Amino acid sequence: MALSALALCSRALLKIGAQPVASLDEGTAEAEVAANLYPGIRDALLSSHPWSFATAQAALARLAATPRADFANAFQLPAGFLRALSAGTAGRARGIVYRLQEERLFTDAEQVALTYVFRPDESAFPPFFASALVVRLAAEFCIPLTENSSRAEMLYRLAEAELRVARQADSQQASARVLENFPLISVRG
Repeated sequence: MALSALALCSRALLKIGAQPVASLDEGTAEAEVAANLYPGIRDALLSSHPWSFATAQAALARLAATPRADFANAFQLPAGFLRALSAGTAGRARGIVYRLQEERLFTDAEQVALTYVFRPDESAFPPFFASALVVRLAAEFCIPLTENSSRAEMLYRLAEAELRVARQADSQQASARVLENFPLISVRG
């Protein structure tokens, strides 16, 4: 089954013993809870970690209007933007001073390369993330649909454990980060 918002929500509903939904706008209590809670929970989970499948780099377009104070330039954030990880000049996407404000990036730099977390299509979610998201959705859906707080509490604990496993799996998809320009290392010679 291809991943979609509907499939993920249906799996979460099954975990709490509710009926899966055929559509998020079918008018049932399950569909209403899923439709209203899913987007926020998905975005919060995506924003919580620099997931490899949801991280991108982009050269930002400078806006004609300049900021009122503090910085010389304003840049448009990319579509689907959720969270900034770092910003730099062309060729190195880190190292500049910036501030996110009013859905724009403000800085004194003339060009900006941004590393950021974006909202990918559900079909791009790897199994470890989908599993963590389903359990978190089940925990969030539990009280509105079952009114069972002890089950919801247990699901939240399970969701935290699944999220740790997902972060660990995702973190193993790149080479280890090396400390650069650390004074204690350079002193040792």
